This record gives sequence, C-alpha cells and structure tokens, in this order.
Amino acid sequence: MTKTVSDEPAFVPEQGGPRDAAPFLSVRDLRVHFPTDDGLVKSVDGLSFDLERGKTLGIVGESGSGKSVTSLAIMGLHRTGNARSRPHISGEVVLDGEDLVAADADRVRRLRGRKMAMVFQDPLSAMHPYYSVGKQIVEAYRTHHDVDKKTARTRAVEMLDRVGIPEPHRRVDAYPHEFSGGMRQRAMIAMALVNNPELLIADEPTTALDVTVQAQILDLIRDLQKEFGSAVIMITHDLGVVAEMADDILVMYGGRCVERGTAEKVFYGPRHPYTWGLLGSMPRIDRDQTERLIPVKGSPPSLINIPSGCAFNPRCPYADVPKGGITRTQRPELTEDDSRHWSACHMSQEERTRIWTEEIAPKL
Repeated sequence: MTKTVSDEPAFVPEQGGPRDAAPFLSVRDLRVHFPTDDGLVKSVDGLSFDLERGKTLGIVGESGSGKSVTSLAIMGLHRTGNARSRPHISGEVVLDGEDLVAADADRVRRLRGRKMAMVFQDPLSAMHPYYSVGKQIVEAYRTHHDVDKKTARTRAVEMLDRVGIPEPHRRVDAYPHEFSGGMRQRAMIAMALVNNPELLIADEPTTALDVTVQAQILDLIRDLQKEFGSAVIMITHDLGVVAEMADDILVMYGGRCVERGTAEKVFYGPRHPYTWGLLGSMPRIDRDQTERLIPVKGSPPSLINIPSGCAFNPRCPYADVPKGGITRTQRPELTEDDSRHWSACHMSQEERTRIWTEEIAPKL
C-alpha cells in the first residue's frame, strides 16, 4: 500500500531517522508565482523536500522546470527589485528551525552569505566588473565580521589559495574579466565559502566549462563540503554531475517534483516516465553505444498554461496506459512507492516496474 506525500507544510521528515529529528533545511509546499501581462507564471507550484547537514541534494530537470527559481526563493533573492515585479511566494523554507519565507528581509539578508550562500551559474555576470575579485570577497567577509580591511584581505587571499587559484597574493587584485571561466568559478566558490556557510547552493556550477575543469570544480566542492560540513544543493541539467555528487535526487517538471529519492534508486530504478526520458537522453561511456540517444519528444510546458492532469502527459508515450483518460484530467499526487522513493504518476507501481525492466532499461 502506497503512502501519499501531502504537499502541506506539516508532513513528516523524509530523510530517515527519528520522526522528531528536524532536517537542517525543510521546504514545504513552496510556491513562486510571477504575475505578468500574459498571465500568472507558476514557476514553482507546491515543492517539498528535506536536506540534512553534510548531504548533497541534486535538483535536475530541463530549462524552465523551476530549478533556479527554487534556489533564489531559498536565498530570499526574489525580494529585491520593485514591488510590481516581485513574485507571490508562499509555503515554508525552514533553515535550521527558522522560516525564511515568514522572516523579514533584513533577517534574511543577515543569514545570506553567512548561514547560506550560493554559487551562481554565470560568475562573470554575478561578480561586479568594476571591482577586483579580492575586494568583492573582502566585502562579503566584512559584511558578517567586524574586522579591518587588512584582516579581511588576508582571509580573501587564504580562500583564493584554498580553492586552487595560483599566486593568490597577486590574483587577489585582478578583475573578473582577467580570470578564465574556471578561475572565475573558483573565485565565486571562494566568495560563497568565505563565511563558512552551513548551506551551499550551486546553480549549474560547471556550465560552459571544459570537462577537465568541470571535474576540478566538482572535486573542489566535494572537498570543501567535507571540510566545512555544509549541506549542498546542486542544481543542474547534467545527470552525470548529480550521479557523481548527489546523495538524493529531486526531478522537477513544470514547477513540480515528479520524482524524488536516493541517487541509487533514481538512477537504477526510476519510477517516472520523465526520468526515463532524461536517462535515455544521457550518453554512456561505460558501455558500447549501439543505438542513438532517445530524446524526450516535444517541448517543456508553458508555466502560464500548464496542461491539465499530469503536466507531462502531452509528451509521455505512456499517457494512455491508465484507463479513463485520468492522465489528462487529474493531476497525480507524489506518493512513496517504497522507502525514500517518491513519484507522481497515474500508472501503477507494478506497471512502471515492468516497463522500466522490459522496455527502457535494456536500451540504456
């Protein structure tokens, strides 16, 4: 018998252990809706998950699925700008027992950078072009520590050295455009970790980097996580990255979670057709590839006009398996198929297991 995972903020912790042991980060029924002239954009529409200290959660999905919007909501960065452009945010984001959605902007600003930090997707645009890299790290450090500029500069040099930037005493005075892509990403990580945050969010940290530099950046994040004991959220569309880094994986589609579980279960026993599609479109280097990759047909849904029923039904090759057209009329709830493995699909668990075992897995 399956257990339905409610989207309400009150449901029990998911990471195992005592039921009264609260996770370090708990997101409950998070909704981020942007009002526009064309309609309401439901970028995140009822997302829930937990993350423990020292663990890594990989959030995957196509562009436009709501991954980055989720990270910005956790960081409280949607509160900036004018009131007309701000989204409607509801739900709970509880960090170490404190609800960030209900907290005032000043409180979230004090937590940002010290308690939680973020590595942005494009460090060239995230870092200010008119200030040296060292000056920006110094500012990030002095915001949360009452120290003089000399002490903060020493800390900046130390962090640049720790993330593997050569000649940090000289490069601390360089500007972002004087760094290569990989070096800028390292500098961004140094800035994010300068205050030893307990939560690190990395949004596409290896995008546009060559394979060698990608591996170095991932090794760096892993080593620093061990050193600081941080909880890490890795946001990416690259399943290879989450396979290497994540303890748990959350698959997003159309602003909602369609599958969530341990990395082993999601990779070796996925339960949602969209996850099958993502795995089928990923090249494999550990075996001979005799057939072409299998793309996910169609395009991601409009977040203004999300399809009724299951949002994936227009692209799902198994949409007609459940009888009565329920796939197109009723939205599936996220249910726990077995221990720490949830999915949102109208097909029975037995049917999905059969399809995966007989039709999908042999082709991957």
